[in-house]
Amino acid sequence: MSGTRDSVTVRIPGSTSNCGSGFDTLGIALTIYNRVHLERTAGEAPIAERPADARAHSMVAEAAAAFTRESGAAAGGFRYRIDGDVPAARGLGSSVTIIGGILAGLNALHATGLSRTRLVALATAIEGHPDNASAGILGGFCVSRSHPATQSYLGTVQFSVPDSVAFVVVSPEIELLTKESRGALPAQIEFFDAVRSINGAAYLVAAFASGDFARLRDCGGDGIHEPYRLARIPGGQSAIAAGIESGAWTGWLSGSGSSVLCVSDRPSAQAVLQAMTAAFDRASVGCAGRVLSADHEGAVVE
Repeated sequence: MSGTRDSVTVRIPGSTSNCGSGFDTLGIALTIYNRVHLERTAGEAPIAERPADARAHSMVAEAAAAFTRESGAAAGGFRYRIDGDVPAARGLGSSVTIIGGILAGLNALHATGLSRTRLVALATAIEGHPDNASAGILGGFCVSRSHPATQSYLGTVQFSVPDSVAFVVVSPEIELLTKESRGALPAQIEFFDAVRSINGAAYLVAAFASGDFARLRDCGGDGIHEPYRLARIPGGQSAIAAGIESGAWTGWLSGSGSSVLCVSDRPSAQAVLQAMTAAFDRASVGCAGRVLSADHEGAVVE
């Protein structure tokens, strides 16, 4: 096929999702990246260039199968390597960096011309929700919609976030797989917990969309997932509270955890970071902290 390549590298950002009450809906791409390198080989199956854990390899194979079904072009044999800074099982969209990176890489390798929207739909079908999938592939602040009956991906409203907004992320040395973390969620929640959560999510989106970031101070109070997940992360709730006390506008559990995140203006970011890491120190939990910005490019073929 004209335009096909023998190798390709995709840079794809990590992301924070849910953003408080926006469960399975809101995602923000962040300036932390993985790179997925693909190279054609003989055979019919993907091969890890260096030892890969079974979970990552399973995601690679599932993404390759989804690409073949969607495009009609056999993914064929390829060797892959995943490098970068997005930590696994920390609520920063590492699974989408793999799934989305493989999908975008195969799309470029075989010159099949699938749109970024189609790649998000494929990644959403694998992930089960579109929040990280849309942010990682499209970039920016993403508000995504799934079909209320089938849960299939319908689309994303996307907008940018200025570099003056800092995302202070602290990742404790605790791995939490999304599938396992969802097991901590209740089958039902109280009606008024749902009402206040909807209100908080809508207000947060309005604050980001309008650029009136000081209003983020009034958007906290999730009742859908954070009360159940944060209880499993020693120091997590205290770290968010410490960040807000030190000048952040708001904070949330990133994805299903274990990372927690605060949003602040740029001048306050270092003080917020120090306060958050100190909270984990008091809980005797090791952690790594980062001050990030929003990424607006999403998955990029280099």
